[in-house]
Amino acid sequence: MDEAFLTLLAKKDFEYITVKEICEVAEVNRSTFYLHYETMSDFHYICYRCDSAVCKTSKGGNMKAGIYLGKEQVEIQELPLPEVGDNDVLVQNLYSSICGTDVAVFTHGPNTGHKVTVGGEFGHETVSRVVKVGKNVTDFSVGERVYPYPRYAKGDTKRAGTIGGFSEYILIPNAKRNYSLYAVDERISDKLASLIEPFTVGCRAARRGMIPGGKEQYVAGQNAVVFGCGTIGIAAAVAFKHFDMEKVMICDRSDFRLKLAEQLGFAVCNTASEDFEATAAHYFGTAPSLNGAVANIDCWLDAAGAESILDDFLRLGKIESRFVSVAVNNKPRTIDLLHMTYAQQSIIGSGGYMPEDVRDVQAIMASGKWDVEHIITHEFPLDELEQAIRMAGDVDNAGNVVVKMKAKN
Repeated sequence: MDEAFLTLLAKKDFEYITVKEICEVAEVNRSTFYLHYETMSDFHYICYRCDSAVCKTSKGGNMKAGIYLGKEQVEIQELPLPEVGDNDVLVQNLYSSICGTDVAVFTHGPNTGHKVTVGGEFGHETVSRVVKVGKNVTDFSVGERVYPYPRYAKGDTKRAGTIGGFSEYILIPNAKRNYSLYAVDERISDKLASLIEPFTVGCRAARRGMIPGGKEQYVAGQNAVVFGCGTIGIAAAVAFKHFDMEKVMICDRSDFRLKLAEQLGFAVCNTASEDFEATAAHYFGTAPSLNGAVANIDCWLDAAGAESILDDFLRLGKIESRFVSVAVNNKPRTIDLLHMTYAQQSIIGSGGYMPEDVRDVQAIMASGKWDVEHIITHEFPLDELEQAIRMAGDVDNAGNVVVKMKAKN
Protein backbone atom coordinates (compact mmCIF):
# COMPACT_ATOMS: atom_id res chain seq x y z
CA MET A 1 0.00 0.00 0.00
CA ASP A 2 3.00 2.29 0.39
CA GLU A 3 3.53 2.13 -3.36
CA ALA A 4 -0.13 2.88 -3.99
CA PHE A 5 0.15 5.93 -1.76
CA LEU A 6 3.26 7.18 -3.60
CA THR A 7 1.51 6.68 -6.95
CA LEU A 8 -1.36 8.87 -5.79
CA LEU A 9 0.99 11.40 -4.19
CA ALA A 10 2.58 11.96 -7.57
CA LYS A 11 -0.79 13.10 -8.91
CA LYS A 12 -2.27 15.10 -6.04
CA ASP A 13 -1.37 16.70 -2.72
CA PHE A 14 -1.40 14.64 0.49
CA GLU A 15 -4.57 16.20 1.90
CA TYR A 16 -6.64 15.12 -1.10
CA ILE A 17 -5.72 11.41 -0.96
CA THR A 18 -8.37 9.14 0.58
CA VAL A 19 -8.33 5.67 2.09
CA LYS A 20 -10.73 4.56 -0.62
CA GLU A 21 -8.30 5.61 -3.38
CA ILE A 22 -5.37 3.83 -1.75
CA CYS A 23 -7.40 0.64 -1.47
CA GLU A 24 -8.47 0.85 -5.12
CA VAL A 25 -4.92 1.39 -6.40
CA ALA A 26 -3.48 -1.30 -4.11
CA GLU A 27 -6.40 -3.62 -4.92
CA VAL A 28 -7.15 -4.37 -1.26
CA ASN A 29 -10.25 -3.86 0.89
CA ARG A 30 -10.63 -1.44 3.79
CA SER A 31 -10.23 -4.23 6.33
CA THR A 32 -6.77 -4.98 5.00
CA PHE A 33 -5.92 -1.27 5.08
CA TYR A 34 -6.85 -0.94 8.77
CA LEU A 35 -4.84 -4.01 9.68
CA HIS A 36 -1.74 -1.97 8.79
CA TYR A 37 -2.70 1.66 9.40
CA GLU A 38 -4.91 3.53 11.85
CA THR A 39 -5.43 6.75 9.85
CA MET A 40 -4.07 8.55 6.80
CA SER A 41 -1.67 10.38 9.11
CA ASP A 42 0.35 7.18 9.32
CA PHE A 43 1.52 7.83 5.77
CA HIS A 44 3.47 10.92 6.81
CA TYR A 45 6.33 8.64 7.89
CA ILE A 46 6.75 7.48 4.29
CA CYS A 47 7.34 11.04 3.12
CA TYR A 48 9.90 11.81 5.78
CA ARG A 49 11.91 8.65 5.39
CA CYS A 50 11.87 8.87 1.59
CA ASP A 51 14.20 10.96 -0.58
CA SER A 52 12.24 10.50 -3.81
CA ALA A 53 11.26 13.52 -5.87
CA VAL A 54 7.59 12.85 -5.09
CA CYS A 55 8.18 13.02 -1.35
CA LYS A 56 10.61 15.92 -1.61
CA THR A 57 7.90 17.93 -3.38
CA SER A 58 5.37 16.89 -0.78
CA LYS A 59 7.75 18.14 1.93
CA GLY A 60 8.55 21.34 0.03
CA GLY A 61 12.19 20.34 -0.40
CA ASN A 62 15.07 21.87 -2.32
CA MET A 63 17.07 20.86 -5.36
CA LYS A 64 20.62 21.43 -6.54
CA ALA A 65 20.97 23.65 -9.59
CA GLY A 66 23.90 24.78 -11.69
CA ILE A 67 23.79 28.60 -11.82
CA TYR A 68 25.63 30.69 -14.43
CA LEU A 69 27.38 33.66 -12.82
CA GLY A 70 29.33 35.00 -15.80
CA LYS A 71 32.63 34.33 -17.51
CA GLU A 72 34.32 31.25 -15.97
CA GLN A 73 31.88 31.30 -13.07
CA VAL A 74 29.32 28.64 -12.26
CA GLU A 75 28.02 27.61 -8.88
CA ILE A 76 25.88 24.79 -7.51
CA GLN A 77 23.10 26.34 -5.44
CA GLU A 78 20.11 25.07 -3.50
CA LEU A 79 16.79 26.22 -4.98
CA PRO A 80 13.23 25.41 -3.89
CA LEU A 81 11.64 22.57 -5.81
CA PRO A 82 9.17 23.98 -8.35
CA GLU A 83 5.49 23.80 -7.46
CA VAL A 84 3.54 21.60 -9.84
CA GLY A 85 0.40 23.19 -11.26
CA ASP A 86 -2.67 21.33 -12.44
CA ASN A 87 -1.38 21.05 -16.03
CA ASP A 88 2.32 20.71 -15.29
CA VAL A 89 4.84 17.89 -15.11
CA LEU A 90 7.90 17.75 -12.87
CA VAL A 91 10.84 15.78 -14.26
CA GLN A 92 14.05 14.70 -12.60
CA ASN A 93 17.12 14.94 -14.80
CA LEU A 94 19.15 11.75 -15.14
CA TYR A 95 22.05 12.77 -17.39
CA SER A 96 22.85 16.08 -19.06
CA SER A 97 25.30 16.68 -21.88
CA ILE A 98 27.48 19.78 -22.19
CA CYS A 99 26.88 21.77 -25.37
CA GLY A 100 29.53 23.77 -27.20
CA THR A 101 27.47 26.87 -26.46
CA ASP A 102 27.69 26.08 -22.72
CA VAL A 103 31.46 26.02 -23.12
CA ALA A 104 31.33 29.29 -25.09
CA VAL A 105 29.41 31.31 -22.48
CA PHE A 106 31.57 29.85 -19.71
CA THR A 107 34.83 30.60 -21.49
CA HIS A 108 34.01 33.94 -23.11
CA GLY A 109 31.09 35.36 -21.12
CA PRO A 110 27.44 36.17 -21.92
CA ASN A 111 26.21 36.65 -25.50
CA THR A 112 28.77 34.25 -26.97
CA GLY A 113 26.55 31.17 -27.18
CA HIS A 114 22.93 30.56 -26.24
CA LYS A 115 21.21 33.41 -24.45
CA VAL A 116 21.98 32.72 -20.79
CA THR A 117 20.89 34.96 -17.90
CA VAL A 118 23.60 35.74 -15.38
CA GLY A 119 22.35 34.37 -12.08
CA GLY A 120 20.01 31.89 -13.74
CA GLU A 121 19.79 28.17 -14.43
CA PHE A 122 21.24 26.86 -17.68
CA GLY A 123 21.85 23.68 -19.69
CA HIS A 124 19.48 22.14 -22.24
CA GLU A 125 20.77 18.71 -23.34
CA THR A 126 19.17 16.28 -20.94
CA VAL A 127 17.13 13.13 -20.41
CA SER A 128 14.70 12.97 -17.51
CA ARG A 129 12.13 10.91 -15.65
CA VAL A 130 8.62 12.05 -14.73
CA VAL A 131 8.27 12.28 -10.94
CA LYS A 132 5.07 14.27 -10.48
CA VAL A 133 2.12 15.27 -12.66
CA GLY A 134 -0.64 17.84 -12.20
CA LYS A 135 -4.18 16.65 -11.56
CA ASN A 136 -5.29 17.49 -15.12
CA VAL A 137 -2.37 15.71 -16.79
CA THR A 138 -3.30 12.49 -18.58
CA ASP A 139 -0.52 12.33 -21.20
CA PHE A 140 2.25 11.26 -18.79
CA SER A 141 2.71 8.85 -15.91
CA VAL A 142 5.15 8.87 -13.01
CA GLY A 143 8.28 6.89 -13.79
CA GLU A 144 8.15 7.51 -17.54
CA ARG A 145 11.48 8.43 -19.13
CA VAL A 146 11.27 11.54 -21.30
CA TYR A 147 13.30 13.94 -23.42
CA PRO A 148 12.47 17.60 -22.68
CA TYR A 149 12.25 19.33 -26.06
CA PRO A 150 14.19 22.57 -25.38
CA ARG A 151 12.29 24.77 -27.80
CA TYR A 152 8.99 24.23 -25.97
CA ALA A 153 9.92 22.68 -22.60
CA LYS A 154 9.57 25.95 -20.67
CA GLY A 155 6.82 27.46 -22.82
CA ASP A 156 9.25 30.14 -24.01
CA THR A 157 11.38 29.58 -27.12
CA LYS A 158 13.89 32.16 -25.85
CA ARG A 159 14.76 29.67 -23.10
CA ALA A 160 15.69 26.87 -25.49
CA GLY A 161 19.28 27.01 -24.23
CA THR A 162 18.46 27.45 -20.56
CA ILE A 163 15.73 25.01 -19.60
CA GLY A 164 17.59 23.85 -16.49
CA GLY A 165 19.54 20.90 -17.80
CA PHE A 166 22.09 21.38 -15.02
CA SER A 167 19.39 21.42 -12.32
CA GLU A 168 18.17 18.28 -10.59
CA TYR A 169 14.57 18.96 -11.62
CA ILE A 170 12.72 20.84 -14.37
CA LEU A 171 9.13 22.01 -14.25
CA ILE A 172 7.41 21.56 -17.62
CA PRO A 173 4.41 23.91 -17.70
CA ASN A 174 1.33 22.81 -19.64
CA ALA A 175 3.14 19.64 -20.65
CA LYS A 176 2.16 18.02 -23.95
CA ARG A 177 3.35 14.73 -25.40
CA ASN A 178 5.38 15.00 -28.61
CA TYR A 179 5.60 18.75 -28.08
CA SER A 180 7.34 19.71 -24.85
CA LEU A 181 8.16 16.15 -23.77
CA TYR A 182 8.93 13.06 -25.86
CA ALA A 183 9.03 9.46 -24.66
CA VAL A 184 12.48 7.88 -24.88
CA ASP A 185 12.92 4.50 -26.55
CA GLU A 186 13.69 1.87 -23.89
CA ARG A 187 16.60 0.55 -25.97
CA ILE A 188 18.52 3.81 -25.49
CA SER A 189 20.61 4.09 -22.30
CA ASP A 190 20.19 7.08 -19.98
CA LYS A 191 23.67 8.32 -20.81
CA LEU A 192 23.19 8.11 -24.57
CA ALA A 193 19.73 9.66 -24.35
CA SER A 194 21.30 12.86 -23.01
CA LEU A 195 22.70 13.29 -26.55
CA ILE A 196 19.29 13.31 -28.22
CA GLU A 197 19.25 17.13 -28.37
CA PRO A 198 22.65 17.70 -30.05
CA PHE A 199 21.99 14.75 -32.35
CA THR A 200 18.72 16.34 -33.47
CA VAL A 201 20.66 19.49 -34.40
CA GLY A 202 23.08 17.43 -36.48
CA CYS A 203 20.25 15.38 -37.96
CA ARG A 204 18.40 18.52 -39.04
CA ALA A 205 21.55 19.88 -40.70
CA ALA A 206 22.11 16.61 -42.59
CA ARG A 207 18.45 16.55 -43.64
CA ARG A 208 18.79 20.08 -44.99
CA GLY A 209 21.76 18.92 -47.05
CA MET A 210 19.93 16.03 -48.69
CA ILE A 211 17.93 16.17 -51.92
CA PRO A 212 14.32 15.01 -51.38
CA GLY A 213 13.43 11.93 -53.40
CA GLY A 214 9.86 11.39 -52.29
CA LYS A 215 7.97 11.32 -49.02
CA GLU A 216 10.43 10.63 -46.18
CA GLN A 217 13.05 9.63 -48.78
CA TYR A 218 16.18 11.23 -50.22
CA VAL A 219 18.31 10.87 -53.33
CA ALA A 220 20.91 8.21 -52.54
CA GLY A 221 24.45 7.80 -53.78
CA GLN A 222 25.78 11.30 -53.13
CA ASN A 223 28.84 12.39 -51.15
CA ALA A 224 29.29 14.71 -48.19
CA VAL A 225 32.04 16.25 -46.10
CA VAL A 226 31.48 17.43 -42.53
CA PHE A 227 33.74 20.03 -40.94
CA GLY A 228 33.82 19.78 -37.15
CA CYS A 229 34.17 16.55 -35.20
CA GLY A 230 32.24 17.55 -32.11
CA THR A 231 28.95 15.94 -31.14
CA ILE A 232 26.90 17.83 -33.74
CA GLY A 233 29.39 17.12 -36.52
CA ILE A 234 29.46 13.40 -35.76
CA ALA A 235 25.67 13.42 -35.44
CA ALA A 236 25.38 15.00 -38.88
CA ALA A 237 27.74 12.43 -40.38
CA VAL A 238 25.77 9.54 -38.87
CA ALA A 239 22.50 11.08 -40.07
CA PHE A 240 23.93 11.45 -43.59
CA LYS A 241 24.59 7.70 -43.64
CA HIS A 242 21.14 7.03 -42.19
CA PHE A 243 19.70 9.04 -45.09
CA ASP A 244 21.72 6.98 -47.62
CA MET A 245 24.56 9.36 -48.38
CA GLU A 246 27.17 7.25 -50.21
CA LYS A 247 30.49 8.55 -48.84
CA VAL A 248 31.03 10.80 -45.83
CA MET A 249 34.28 12.31 -44.60
CA ILE A 250 34.77 14.23 -41.34
CA CYS A 251 37.39 16.98 -41.04
CA ASP A 252 38.80 18.54 -37.88
CA ARG A 253 42.08 19.71 -36.33
CA SER A 254 41.89 17.36 -33.31
CA ASP A 255 43.41 13.90 -33.76
CA PHE A 256 41.66 12.80 -30.56
CA ARG A 257 38.20 13.57 -31.93
CA LEU A 258 38.98 12.29 -35.41
CA LYS A 259 39.92 8.96 -33.84
CA LEU A 260 36.40 8.77 -32.38
CA ALA A 261 34.97 9.33 -35.87
CA GLU A 262 37.26 6.70 -37.37
CA GLN A 263 35.99 4.19 -34.83
CA LEU A 264 32.50 4.80 -36.21
CA GLY A 265 33.75 3.91 -39.68
CA PHE A 266 34.17 7.38 -41.19
CA ALA A 267 36.97 8.60 -43.41
CA VAL A 268 38.74 11.51 -41.72
CA CYS A 269 41.09 14.36 -42.54
CA ASN A 270 43.10 16.49 -40.14
CA THR A 271 43.08 19.85 -41.92
CA ALA A 272 45.93 21.09 -39.70
CA SER A 273 48.38 18.46 -40.92
CA GLU A 274 46.95 17.08 -44.19
CA ASP A 275 46.25 18.54 -47.63
CA PHE A 276 42.44 18.62 -47.71
CA GLU A 277 42.19 19.06 -51.48
CA ALA A 278 44.36 16.02 -52.21
CA THR A 279 42.85 13.86 -49.45
CA ALA A 280 39.29 14.63 -50.52
CA ALA A 281 40.00 14.11 -54.24
CA HIS A 282 41.58 10.73 -53.47
CA TYR A 283 38.62 9.60 -51.36
CA PHE A 284 35.70 11.02 -53.36
CA GLY A 285 37.17 11.09 -56.87
CA THR A 286 36.88 14.26 -58.94
CA ALA A 287 34.19 16.33 -60.64
CA PRO A 288 34.16 19.55 -62.68
CA SER A 289 33.96 23.06 -61.17
CA LEU A 290 34.45 26.56 -62.53
CA ASN A 291 38.07 26.28 -61.36
CA GLY A 292 38.82 22.86 -62.85
CA ALA A 293 38.70 19.36 -61.37
CA VAL A 294 37.81 19.23 -57.66
CA ALA A 295 36.72 16.58 -55.15
CA ASN A 296 33.37 15.04 -56.03
CA ILE A 297 31.53 16.37 -52.96
CA ASP A 298 27.82 17.11 -53.29
CA CYS A 299 27.29 18.60 -49.83
CA TRP A 300 29.64 20.53 -47.55
CA LEU A 301 28.41 20.79 -43.97
CA ASP A 302 29.98 23.30 -41.57
CA ALA A 303 29.70 22.29 -37.91
CA ALA A 304 32.90 24.08 -36.95
CA GLY A 305 32.40 27.75 -37.84
CA ALA A 306 35.84 28.61 -39.22
CA GLU A 307 35.67 31.38 -41.83
CA SER A 308 37.90 29.46 -44.23
CA ILE A 309 35.33 26.67 -44.70
CA LEU A 310 32.86 28.78 -46.67
CA ASP A 311 35.72 30.29 -48.66
CA ASP A 312 36.98 26.81 -49.53
CA PHE A 313 33.49 25.74 -50.61
CA LEU A 314 33.14 28.67 -53.00
CA ARG A 315 36.59 27.93 -54.44
CA LEU A 316 36.54 24.13 -54.41
CA GLY A 317 32.86 23.24 -54.63
CA LYS A 318 31.85 21.34 -57.77
CA ILE A 319 29.03 22.39 -60.08
CA GLU A 320 25.64 22.16 -58.27
CA SER A 321 27.24 21.57 -54.87
CA ARG A 322 25.60 22.88 -51.72
CA PHE A 323 26.81 24.23 -48.39
CA VAL A 324 24.95 23.74 -45.09
CA SER A 325 25.82 26.01 -42.17
CA VAL A 326 24.92 24.75 -38.70
CA ALA A 327 27.86 26.26 -36.78
CA VAL A 328 27.27 29.46 -34.80
CA ASN A 329 29.20 32.28 -36.48
CA ASN A 330 27.70 35.79 -36.38
CA LYS A 331 30.39 37.54 -38.39
CA PRO A 332 29.10 39.10 -41.67
CA ARG A 333 30.52 37.47 -44.82
CA THR A 334 31.15 38.63 -48.37
CA ILE A 335 30.09 36.21 -51.11
CA ASP A 336 30.85 36.23 -54.83
CA LEU A 337 27.25 35.86 -55.95
CA LEU A 338 28.13 35.80 -59.65
CA HIS A 339 30.45 32.82 -59.09
CA MET A 340 27.69 31.01 -57.17
CA THR A 341 25.24 31.75 -59.95
CA TYR A 342 27.40 30.29 -62.70
CA ALA A 343 28.47 27.36 -60.49
CA GLN A 344 24.81 26.74 -59.56
CA GLN A 345 25.81 26.41 -55.91
CA SER A 346 23.55 26.73 -52.88
CA ILE A 347 24.08 27.97 -49.32
CA ILE A 348 21.62 26.55 -46.79
CA GLY A 349 21.10 27.52 -43.17
CA SER A 350 20.19 24.97 -40.51
CA GLY A 351 19.27 26.00 -36.99
CA GLY A 352 17.61 23.89 -34.31
CA TYR A 353 15.50 20.81 -34.98
CA MET A 354 11.98 19.57 -35.66
CA PRO A 355 9.87 16.65 -34.35
CA GLU A 356 10.92 14.40 -37.23
CA ASP A 357 14.53 14.82 -36.12
CA VAL A 358 13.66 13.54 -32.63
CA ARG A 359 12.04 10.53 -34.28
CA ASP A 360 14.99 9.79 -36.57
CA VAL A 361 17.64 10.32 -33.90
CA GLN A 362 15.93 7.86 -31.57
CA ALA A 363 15.71 5.38 -34.45
CA ILE A 364 19.45 5.79 -35.07
CA MET A 365 20.35 5.38 -31.40
CA ALA A 366 18.02 2.43 -30.84
CA SER A 367 19.15 0.58 -33.96
CA GLY A 368 22.57 -0.25 -32.53
CA LYS A 369 24.08 0.19 -36.00
CA TRP A 370 26.41 2.91 -34.74
CA ASP A 371 28.03 2.78 -31.31
CA VAL A 372 27.56 6.51 -30.81
CA GLU A 373 27.74 6.25 -27.02
CA HIS A 374 31.49 5.76 -27.34
CA ILE A 375 31.92 9.45 -28.26
CA ILE A 376 31.09 10.18 -24.60
CA THR A 377 34.59 10.20 -23.13
CA HIS A 378 34.04 11.76 -19.70
CA GLU A 379 31.40 11.74 -16.97
CA PHE A 380 31.20 14.06 -13.95
CA PRO A 381 28.82 14.46 -11.00
CA LEU A 382 26.76 17.66 -10.79
CA ASP A 383 28.95 19.01 -7.98
CA GLU A 384 31.85 19.07 -10.47
CA LEU A 385 29.99 21.00 -13.18
CA GLU A 386 32.75 23.57 -13.64
CA GLN A 387 35.38 20.87 -14.18
CA ALA A 388 33.03 19.14 -16.62
CA ILE A 389 32.61 22.30 -18.70
CA ARG A 390 36.36 22.91 -18.76
CA MET A 391 36.95 19.33 -19.91
CA ALA A 392 34.31 19.68 -22.64
CA GLY A 393 36.31 22.62 -24.00
CA ASP A 394 39.52 20.57 -24.22
CA VAL A 395 39.09 19.36 -27.80
CA ASP A 396 42.43 17.55 -27.83
CA ASN A 397 41.56 15.33 -24.89
CA ALA A 398 37.77 15.01 -24.77
CA GLY A 399 34.84 14.09 -26.94
CA ASN A 400 31.39 14.55 -25.49
CA VAL A 401 31.19 15.21 -21.74
CA VAL A 402 28.13 14.36 -19.66
CA VAL A 403 27.00 15.17 -16.14
CA LYS A 404 25.32 12.48 -14.06
CA MET A 405 22.62 14.52 -12.42
CA LYS A 406 21.43 12.22 -9.66
CA ALA A 407 21.38 8.62 -8.54
CA LYS A 408 18.13 6.68 -8.33
CA ASN A 409 15.13 8.32 -6.72
